[in-house]
Amino acid sequence: QVQLVESGGGLVQPGGSLKLSCAGSGRTFSTSALGWFRQAPGREREFVAAISRNGINTRYADSVKGRFTISKDNAENAAYVEMNSLKPEDTAVYYCALRDRRSVLSAAYTYTGVSDYDYWGQGTQVTVSS
Repeated sequence: QVQLVESGGGLVQPGGSLKLSCAGSGRTFSTSALGWFRQAPGREREFVAAISRNGINTRYADSVKGRFTISKDNAENAAYVEMNSLKPEDTAVYYCALRDRRSVLSAAYTYTGVSDYDYWGQGTQVTVSS
């Protein structure tokens, strides 16, 4: 059974930083592409950042590019998103997602769609407010 558990959310002032973590079990992160998404009240879940299965390629939503950094630690079976220069519009529940489908050709791919992922964590709340 695959389980993803996010942590690290909280209340931060505008301009501040947070680092979210995603701990996984049931699948090895070294063989999985991973993503972070967020969902604000009344809005659809949206793509934030993705990292390829081989850990080399990353992709970001335009709204977070230059401020957020995604990474994964295969030894720890963990993924992270470091968020800097946070803005009130970054307020949302943040979700970690894992893609279990793979092929030899997809090691370098990054995925941005909700339907591209097979497993999700329960989410962690990030609130940016003064």
